[in-house]
Amino acid sequence: MKTVLKASDVRKEWSKFIDEVKWVKPALVKRNRDIIAVLSFDLLEFILKEYKFTVEVKQEEDGSYTGILNEMDLIANAVDMESLELELVKELLEYSEEYMNEFGLYYSSPNRKNHFPYVYRAILASDDIEKVKKLFSLNFQSKKKVS
Repeated sequence: MKTVLKASDVRKEWSKFIDEVKWVKPALVKRNRDIIAVLSFDLLEFILKEYKFTVEVKQEEDGSYTGILNEMDLIANAVDMESLELELVKELLEYSEEYMNEFGLYYSSPNRKNHFPYVYRAILASDDIEKVKKLFSLNFQSKKKVS
């Protein structure tokens, strides 16, 4: 790859490197045999923008609402829809933090590996609860009446 920069060159001109990644283009950096990608926060948000959460919502017999984040099988229950959204945000952010704290374990697990882009997307939005809520697409399950 012609566009891969040497780590030693990057280290010598660190401020210039950061400015170029932020304002010009992302970069690939090689140290020994390892290559890493470096990109701005805005660009990372753009790359992950399609990773949203579909939430299946069901009203329970007691009137409460249960929501399931399909992409991660996270579940929450609350007395109303507003509370349900907040509970789902809480569950998602707690799971995402745990995932990143135990990254080697979670990413190595076949049933959780695909959660990574969703986890990262949630982390990028985690500074604003409203931004996290906007990642949800709510689908209501209708009650079927038996005659």
